[in-house]
Amino acid sequence: MEKVTVADFDPAEYIETPEDVFLTLKVAAEENDPEFLLSVIGDIARSHGMTQLARSLELDRKGLYKAFSPEGNPSFLTVVKVLDSLGFRLTVEQKVSA
Repeated sequence: MEKVTVADFDPAEYIETPEDVFLTLKVAAEENDPEFLLSVIGDIARSHGMTQLARSLELDRKGLYKAFSPEGNPSFLTVVKVLDSLGFRLTVEQKVSA
């Protein structure tokens, strides 16, 4: 049997434009899965350069990586700051009853 090599997939490498960011956030938010949404925000942050983002937010780069890692648990304030620095804000809408 032939060995198959699979390359690591990094979503951050495919998030390039503001529209990519918007659509990625929108789809992630619609999943209603907080862990998935945080993971996506972390991917988007990495796509924009974590060092630059951390500097602009006056946060520690390692701390920012850790906050959005699978083991991380960023504060709500950190999430809002990251989204704001990316040009987005959180909004709330009422669920439609089925």
